[in-house]
Amino acid sequence: MTPRLDQLWVYLSASPLLGLTMTLLAYQVAFWLYRRAGLSPLANPVLIAIALLVFTLTASGTSYEDYFAGAQFVHFLLGPATVALAVPLFTHFRRVRAMLLPVVAGLIAGSVTAALSAIAIAKLAGASQPTQLSLAPKSVTTPIAMGIAERIGGIPSLTAVLVIATGILGAVGARYVFDAMRVHDPAIRGFATGVAAHGIGTARAFQVSEQTGAFAALAMGLNGALTALLAPLLAGWLGAD
Repeated sequence: MTPRLDQLWVYLSASPLLGLTMTLLAYQVAFWLYRRAGLSPLANPVLIAIALLVFTLTASGTSYEDYFAGAQFVHFLLGPATVALAVPLFTHFRRVRAMLLPVVAGLIAGSVTAALSAIAIAKLAGASQPTQLSLAPKSVTTPIAMGIAERIGGIPSLTAVLVIATGILGAVGARYVFDAMRVHDPAIRGFATGVAAHGIGTARAFQVSEQTGAFAALAMGLNGALTALLAPLLAGWLGAD
């Protein structure tokens, strides 16, 4: 006798590989749509994949905990993938060394502006102190941002959502901002994207060119380190414990 669909789902949902399979399938569908859209940043595959996963989990009644039991395998690969970004960066190391002063100046300006502007806007909007602190590392890649938020008294889960939203917004809108400002140098475009939009922006930068991606990867790593140093100072400035 053929099993009913709901019975089959109950069986599959008990396997931790379900979350992994759902994640990979959602991204493949999203990337297919992205290519069909002519690689337009407006069809960002991360945004589409997230929407597909949220719809699937909600429709099936699957809890996030059950989903993450399998999706954590993809989460684990974030570390090796980040380290692997050093390979294209090494290829363009001569250009990086030649632009050392602008890189340092851009990093400090971008990192400080990203954190202070987010806190100031949240404060003006009447947000609570934990919410303000959760916003401080929004332009840093998720694992580092969550650690920073926990350390300074923010809400790590809220920070994770804000980081993803910031990355998607940066990946989608960066090209139009640079074009409007008539900034065409791939190194500058990549570095600014990496500072503002961390890993998601860096992934988008690599789709533009290897040089753009290499500078975005450099900015993402340096911004994570600098924000980890600055965030406790900002927390003290806000009067956090």
